[in-house]
Amino acid sequence: SPAMGSAHRTVEDELGKILSGEGSPVQRFDSAPDLHSVAIRKTTCYIVCGVIFNEKNEVLMMQEAKPECHGQWYLPAGRMEENESIVEGMRREVREETGLECDPVTLLLVQENGPRWIRFTFLARATGGMIKTEAEADSESLQARWWDRLSLLPLRARDILPLIEAGLRYKEEQWFPPTLPVDIPCHLLCQRLILTFTDSSNHLWLLLGIQDDLHLPVTVSGIGPAERSRNLTWAIRRLVRECMPFSQITSKTLGVFGLQHHGRDPGKTDGICFNVLVSIEHTSETASTGNPPVLESDKFQWHKVENQDLKAQLEQRQDSRSVVPIHSIF
Repeated sequence: SPAMGSAHRTVEDELGKILSGEGSPVQRFDSAPDLHSVAIRKTTCYIVCGVIFNEKNEVLMMQEAKPECHGQWYLPAGRMEENESIVEGMRREVREETGLECDPVTLLLVQENGPRWIRFTFLARATGGMIKTEAEADSESLQARWWDRLSLLPLRARDILPLIEAGLRYKEEQWFPPTLPVDIPCHLLCQRLILTFTDSSNHLWLLLGIQDDLHLPVTVSGIGPAERSRNLTWAIRRLVRECMPFSQITSKTLGVFGLQHHGRDPGKTDGICFNVLVSIEHTSETASTGNPPVLESDKFQWHKVENQDLKAQLEQRQDSRSVVPIHSIF
């Protein structure tokens, strides 16, 4: 019908915005164990980290002042505070711990241990300030320096080495478009799914929610006792199980097109919406009919992507994994 065609075009317009990094407000939730607002440093903890190189590809490091790791070295990183954006938190940590001002180039990696701990690592560039010296030591750090990654340096933890390598790799080859958080408020931790299936005729299908109107489905990571101990991608698997419980399929979370956060109204806008690319495949030839998996819920439907430009763009991003990686660290 003309109305249905218009609704599908609206969804494809929304998808186009997400692919271009603009984001889109979250209007409804399709799978949610609870709808309690998250509160930073109370029910959730966000860590921000900056990877910054100089012209010699030396990386900016800070020396810890905390008693438990005093004198050891680490990337500038720390907890976000109330009433700041993710980028503001990263800039503040870099300034406090190294003395340098910086601008973000791109979100480099999201690491998560469920709603209770999420780390956002940025590739950034120094824009000013003076590198912190021993004479300026304070409770934030003892000093900062550039590290060539070859000389011996006592590290607080080796988990930063893959972050540094990812930054170097991105400088050499941008395997996903520069991606920064979009200032759109959300009160929950949730994932908007760009969930795709490619059939035997090479048609690309999108899973849509149909409650109230057609939309890309959204699943919530709850903050109750049962959900807090699960990683964020668990909420994706929960939604897939709800709509395709009997299908022999496998789902792959490929990465993040972008994320949306505001944070200026503590306790009300501390949530984040991740726009996540997920692919669905049949687990075996015998399970496959060539068609999208059968949906057992009347809350969802499949939509064949008709816009060929959008289809080509989505297929390219999917095939090359041109998305920000998201890693669960359980």
